[in-house]
Amino acid sequence: MLNFDSLTIEEISYYLRIQSAPTFDVPPEMMGSNSREAAVLIPFLRIDEGWHILYIRRAVFKGDQHSGQVAFAGGKREPDDASLEMTALREAEEEVGIKPSDVTALGHLNHHHTISEFQVTPYVGVIPWPYPLKLDQSEVAHTFTLPLNWLANSSHYRMEQRSHLDSKRPWPLIYYEEYEGELLWGATARMTLSLIEMLKPKLTN
Repeated sequence: MLNFDSLTIEEISYYLRIQSAPTFDVPPEMMGSNSREAAVLIPFLRIDEGWHILYIRRAVFKGDQHSGQVAFAGGKREPDDASLEMTALREAEEEVGIKPSDVTALGHLNHHHTISEFQVTPYVGVIPWPYPLKLDQSEVAHTFTLPLNWLANSSHYRMEQRSHLDSKRPWPLIYYEEYEGELLWGATARMTLSLIEMLKPKLTN
């Protein structure tokens, strides 16, 4: 089994420069031409000499299709954001209190296109841990971490084919096993696996 805990910050940063193909929640032909830009922060941190990723569980709101789901801190690009990286850092500070100056930026993944027609760019950064998180309770119910080695273990997730009325072909949806009461699936699971696939070459060479 590959040991992702052995990766250094420099190695993670290097492999993030080798961009993969964009990913999609639904068949690409279903996507409109006016996707809105968004960005999320994937925070890496060390616990007991192992890499973990910080996730949020969104607050529950009636009528919100993403209500109560596991996600990364992030959101849509605002006119004052100088870049999508600034979008990710601003949203992370607003939602969970991570100061941009405390994030060591490592790079980013290619776009992920969501079913809600956002083009999301995931940015990866390392944060110190423990960290005094300050949650915006109107958006975030709580936070938790998942070990990178656990996330990379293929026995912990599965892909299910989903059919869509506007497409003639099914499309895979990723579901992780429950981990300490948390269920990772959908777009966030897809971005997580995209990141893992980008880091694998270092461990297999």
